[in-house]
Amino acid sequence: MGILGTILVGLIVGALARFVMPGEQKMGWILTILLGIAGSVVAGVIGRALGWYAPDQPVGWIASVLGAVLVLFIVGKMRK
Repeated sequence: MGILGTILVGLIVGALARFVMPGEQKMGWILTILLGIAGSVVAGVIGRALGWYAPDQPVGWIASVLGAVLVLFIVGKMRK
């Protein structure tokens, strides 16, 4: 996947995570994209550690959103 595809997936995943997470998250488009990308990476690391994904297997949409919600939760706790 190219860089534009990664940015688009990051935007969609980040927006879905912000929609699912209760409360208001004050962040712009760029941070939303970075949140989505970080969520996909976190989901991939956790999934590979638990044996759900092979090393070169891509992470699914639901796992990416859940990873982004986890990142958003951790960042929210660190801000307080």
